[in-house]
Amino acid sequence: MADRPVSAYVPATSTPAHTKARRAALGIAALSSVALGLSIRTFGDGAWTGPAGDALYAVLIYLLVAILIPGKSRVLIAGAAMMACALIEVFQFTGLPAELAQSWPPIRLMLGTTFGMADLFAYGGGCTLAYAGDWTLSNAAKSR
Repeated sequence: MADRPVSAYVPATSTPAHTKARRAALGIAALSSVALGLSIRTFGDGAWTGPAGDALYAVLIYLLVAILIPGKSRVLIAGAAMMACALIEVFQFTGLPAELAQSWPPIRLMLGTTFGMADLFAYGGGCTLAYAGDWTLSNAAKSR
């Protein structure tokens, strides 16, 4: 069978065994992104930490969406992740996330508290980074 380029529209999985392996790898990546994001938030103190944390948040959302629908195209996964991030950011206009964060501080990490247009750009960068990483690693695995 001749090698053919892998498109972004080709489903990410093809067999149940591949789906299981993909979900496991995505789960490890998700845990790693949470650890990195919390480390940046805890130990970082520069202006870069906010955008980096937002981008990693979007990476995590991409990974979670990919775990939920591993057989869908990466473009769909990236679009769904970006939409989820944008909806969460817009939800901050209601003030409800800020109120919830007062009751239970970890909510601040999940929902944020105040809307920021710059956050949307960081989410876009994070989704793009996650998409590119997923595409690159999947192509590398297929070429082996």
